[in-house]
Amino acid sequence: MRRMWLLAAVATVAMGANAQTTKLPPVTVNESPLKEEAAVGPYDQPEWTTERRFPTTRVYLQQTPWNVGVEQWVRTFWNDGDAGTHHRFYEEFELGLPHRFQLDAYEVWTIDKNSTTAQREWSLELRYALADWGKIPLNPTLYYEYAFAHNDANVGEAKLLLGDELANGWHWGANLSYEWSYGGEQSKEYMETFSISKTIVDRKLSAGIEGLYASESEKDSRHNPSNCLEVGPSIQWRPTKNTHLDVVPLIGITDDAPAVESFLVFGYDFGLGSEPNAAPVSTKIR
Repeated sequence: MRRMWLLAAVATVAMGANAQTTKLPPVTVNESPLKEEAAVGPYDQPEWTTERRFPTTRVYLQQTPWNVGVEQWVRTFWNDGDAGTHHRFYEEFELGLPHRFQLDAYEVWTIDKNSTTAQREWSLELRYALADWGKIPLNPTLYYEYAFAHNDANVGEAKLLLGDELANGWHWGANLSYEWSYGGEQSKEYMETFSISKTIVDRKLSAGIEGLYASESEKDSRHNPSNCLEVGPSIQWRPTKNTHLDVVPLIGITDDAPAVESFLVFGYDFGLGSEPNAAPVSTKIR
């Protein structure tokens, strides 16, 4: 009899231990209700990254493989005194490539304070994302641009692109860049940009703040660079799923900055790059 009680006690303890080891805690999945945060394309990037959210700051890749986009930029420098007001116009062509590459081409022309129009440069830009979205913190992307100047030295520019989501509806980006000229005055420029936005209407309207700091010098004035700090509001309106309009007026803070530097960007994307994948990007296992 004693042996039977002992066997029953051992079986009860074993069953209790087994029940404890198989019991799992509840799992909570935080799905974003925003369609613009759903994953799109082969890299599982959120949809908002495929529509240029920040004119001053690039984030990840804007075009998925073999998708094409075009943009028209109007960049205006509002200066006090003799510097006057001048404009730069950019025509941009974007092409997504496989293996997390993107190729862009620009044509740039200007209108100076005397209303003289001139072709400034054309350039090629190549981006490479180091991994699929969310695999590496801050989603680092490498960028190199080479500009063929019309009446000046050619220019190279290297950038590190960073960006992510802070919370549902909150998006941010930051760029670190270094630009140099091949000849001429041998100018060099170091720039930092930071942007943050909040979705107001999903896939339709967002607003935020953008800012940039730039330090530029030439070969004869390395010890005395011009330092430019600008900050201002930004807004993006998306009339349709394939179009976006960005408006950013930056206010000059330092003496070397223009009184106002404004960005107006209109873009159109071809293809199906913004179609969502099966699950929101916020639910995918990293």
